[in-house]
Amino acid sequence: MKKTIKGIAAPLSLANVDTDVIMPKRFLITITREGLADGTFADLRFDNEGEVRPDFILNKQPWTTANILVVGDNFGCGSSREHAVWGMRQLGIDACIGTSFAGIFYDNARKNGLALPIVSSETQGDLLQLASDANGGEISIDLETRTITAGDFKAPFEMDDATQTALIRGRDDTMDSLEYVDAIRAFEARLSDTMRVSVIR
Repeated sequence: MKKTIKGIAAPLSLANVDTDVIMPKRFLITITREGLADGTFADLRFDNEGEVRPDFILNKQPWTTANILVVGDNFGCGSSREHAVWGMRQLGIDACIGTSFAGIFYDNARKNGLALPIVSSETQGDLLQLASDANGGEISIDLETRTITAGDFKAPFEMDDATQTALIRGRDDTMDSLEYVDAIRAFEARLSDTMRVSVIR
């Protein structure tokens, strides 16, 4: 169980970054989840010839190893493609901190272990400034206490109870359902017996 996410945070202050920016549609041809890291933020990371854009934050030191993003408002808007989250996880992103996230993106993130702490605009501004430090200061996200710390900086964040529990336990909806497999099978057996009696009558 991971209760704390630690690492270098990169600032990505653009507002309304949609899922087509996170995962361009040309990378959706795979029928598996493999290889999506290359497509993540592809048009921001690479130019038309496939060369690295040196001015993009994740292509600069020390942010090439960032596992946390401090993002702009309404991150993850647009289409519901889950590939956007899959790609971010494959790229090594463990959390995005922002003021707001699109609903479907938020649900996809919870199901795939991507933490999305929600903070105030003031905290977002402070974290963007901290994340911009070229010394690569570490940020810590405590899921249990719902607090973010970076040196002397400390701030709370919002996260609903179900999402918090899912992230700490490392579980998704399917795994949660499997906890009740015995009860489900018992119900199916009772239902089958009831239908059999009904047919006989």
